[in-house]
Formats: sequence, structure tokens, C-alpha cells
Amino acid sequence: MRYYTNVKDLGDLNLALAEASEIKKDRYKFEALGKHNTCLLIFFNNSLRTRLSTQKAARNLGMDVIVLDVNQGAWKLETERGVIMDGDKSEHLLEAIPVMASYCDIIGVRSFAGLTNRDDDYTEKVLTEFIKYSGKPVFSMEAATGHPLQAFADLITIEEYKRKDRPKVVLTWAPHPRALPQAVPNSFSDFMNEADVDFVITHPHGYELDEKFVRGANVEYDQMKAFQGADFIYAKNWSCPGVTTPEDYGKILSKDMSWTVDTAHMAATNDAFFMHCLPVRRNMIVSDDVIEAPTSLVIPEAANREISATVVLKRMLEAL
Repeated sequence: MRYYTNVKDLGDLNLALAEASEIKKDRYKFEALGKHNTCLLIFFNNSLRTRLSTQKAARNLGMDVIVLDVNQGAWKLETERGVIMDGDKSEHLLEAIPVMASYCDIIGVRSFAGLTNRDDDYTEKVLTEFIKYSGKPVFSMEAATGHPLQAFADLITIEEYKRKDRPKVVLTWAPHPRALPQAVPNSFSDFMNEADVDFVITHPHGYELDEKFVRGANVEYDQMKAFQGADFIYAKNWSCPGVTTPEDYGKILSKDMSWTVDTAHMAATNDAFFMHCLPVRRNMIVSDDVIEAPTSLVIPEAANREISATVVLKRMLEAL
């Protein structure tokens, strides 16, 4: 595997899940694989779980790790062509990428959506330039429109905790005080549509995700109806994707607190497990009672980020 940006890059999900299970039983089984190889992790945005879990995964495989915070301790980078660089940006991304690539064997990139220009975000401008100009294997640690390491960890978690062969999985929008990207719900939808689950998406009108991620999944605008009989509830806020109203892209269209996942919502489910990628705004996304309940999977889900990253890096190393 040379690139990892979406579910298709993993191939057969059953094989990927089996590999994840194997690694979880012995995280250092393939420690010799990464010897004398360097993984460069580039962060254009803040991170907690992604930074820690990916560093740990690389070291599980015997790799050296370099972490670069672009906005702290590095030259400010210009990303646009044709710009007269007479401001505070000292280096262009097109020079920086091949230089960074010369010091490593595999590159991880984290770069969020700007939420102002839909075309720029949905063409994955920054991630695409790393793939095009680095000459090295590249994986996404969250991009403008996807977070495939998180979604793979989510799938691993569902596989571990499911009580029946084909569980009902519901992705629900929930309110948030700030405009957030669609990366997590996009990738979660991407994965669930390929997995053996009954997948339902629920959100207010105006929050329709891009069809390339929805792919015919059941979309239900009545949240309580969507929750009926659910085995897993995955709550996440996202801003307007601009599918039906391009002029509203990146905007907050609603802060309706009736969408907050609380005990009344969970009572409609089949004693469902609660999931969220973290960090989470308590009592906006989810109530204290739900996130602290025995059925909350937010911690094991976060722990599985190490496993998903280890599988991805292992496959990249095998392809070098």
C-alpha cells in the first residue's frame, strides 16, 4: 500500500480486521519491519490522539519518528501558486515537500479543511500536493474531507463489541458551538458503507453529506426514528457540507440542543454502545450520563487508533 486516504486503499476489510486483531495480540510482532526507516509526521493542525497513537504505531514497527508542527518552530508555508511572497510566509510548500521527503521513508499529513472554499477542501489540496511532489508513500492523519485512521479504528471497535453479525449503526449529527469539518463523518460513512452493517445517517435538513461518502445509505431526518433498534450510536457534529446549498458551505445552520445524545435518546436503541472520536463537548454532543455509561466506547475506540495506524504503516513498509 503506497497511499492511505480512504477505505478502498485497505482492500478487503475482513483481511484488514484480521490483521488488526493479530497486531493487537502482539503489537511488536513486526518490530523488525521498520528498522532503519523513518516516519515523518507533519501537523498543520492540533492533535492529541492522532499524534500519540501514530508515533506509538511507528515505534511498534521499529521505525524512527520525526514530528513537525508546521505552525510552531518551522517557517510559515505558502500553499498558493502565483503569490508574491512579501508577507510573513518565508517558504513555499512546493520546495518544503521534497526537502522534507528527503529525510524520511513514509510521510503522514494532518491538514484540516479551511471551510471557506469547498472546491479547495474537496480536492484535498494539501494532501494531494504531498502525494504528487514528495515521491514517498503518504497517509492521511486527517485531511480536509476525510479521517481514515479514525474510521478504521471505529470499524475495529465495532467488530470487537458487536453482539450480532449485522449490527445497526447510526451516525447522528449533534450540536456544537463552532463550525467543524465533515472529515470524520465522511470517513465513517465511507467505511460503514463497505462494512457488513445496517447503516443509517441522521441529521437536520441542510447537513447532507457528499454523495461519494453517503453512497445510497439510509438518511433519516427524524433522529429518534433513526435511533430505534440501533446497536451503535456514533455522534459527531459537522458544519454544512454545501451539497444542496453551496453558499452555506462551512456554516452552522443549527444549534438545536434536542439533537444532543442523552439517556432519552439511548432508551430508543437496542441498548446501544455510544461512540465518538473525541475530543467531545459534553452536554452539547452527548450528556454526562451517556458518555460515562458502561456502554460508552470512547476510550477503547481511541485506544484502537494505535492499532489502525500500525496496520496502515505495516502495509506501507511491506510495499517499500
